[in-house]
Amino acid sequence: MSIRIWHQSFTVLSDLGAYDAALKAHFKRVARPDTEVVMHGMRPGTYPSNYPGTDIRYAAVQHLHSMQFVQAGVTAEREGFDAYAISTLPDPALREIRSLLRIPVVGYGESAMLTSCLLGSRFAVMVFISELTDLIADNVRRYGLAERFAGVSDVGFRFADVLKGFAEPQPLIERFRTAARQRIAAGAEVIIPGEAPLCVLLATQGISEVDGVPVLDSLSCWVKHAEMLVDLKRQSGVQRCQRGYYNEPPPPERVDQLLQFYGQGNTR
Repeated sequence: MSIRIWHQSFTVLSDLGAYDAALKAHFKRVARPDTEVVMHGMRPGTYPSNYPGTDIRYAAVQHLHSMQFVQAGVTAEREGFDAYAISTLPDPALREIRSLLRIPVVGYGESAMLTSCLLGSRFAVMVFISELTDLIADNVRRYGLAERFAGVSDVGFRFADVLKGFAEPQPLIERFRTAARQRIAAGAEVIIPGEAPLCVLLATQGISEVDGVPVLDSLSCWVKHAEMLVDLKRQSGVQRCQRGYYNEPPPPERVDQLLQFYGQGNTR
């Protein structure tokens, strides 16, 4: 039986042709033949340029943008998708969206960190938006993985460099390897290339390790986690906890009322 996954990016995909194309090709390669990953981005005009990092470096602004993720999740469930994937390292509103939906919800950052624990004793995250450092460390603690965490560091280049790398990857790959070796020297046994544009660039170039230390394909992790959770629900009836403050889904009718009240539009 086929699986449909709603992919939700923190970028406006129509503004990023090379990245958009690389994502489509990567998902086609890593997903099962019967899995359809349907790509969605933020609304056109969300950001003043094609670079979301100017906004998501601020906790308050990122919180405001997370409402698009909430609305998209509600729409995904009501349109019959089997799983909803928050495909961005910060995992905006992940816990809240899980409590809102009954379909499986996966987060890019959480999936990468959980998978890292199967591949090595300690993982490090490397980011090109250095302002995310505190957020990533907070997420690690919230996911209960602080003892497995070897730190988060700036990779030494920026979003524009990654976009250029889709046309000329080798110089950026060498810079990544140099930065990764610093984290390895500090004790990292798994490297997570944080933001999704860097992840897909490295994955499409076949970069899966540095000096014997795995470089994670975080995008593949959430695809496989989503497929697994759908299979568990279908085959065994197992799904996430739905009791307690952070788990019990609210009445759909009240969700509709609140989305309308806060100007989030119709999700039906």
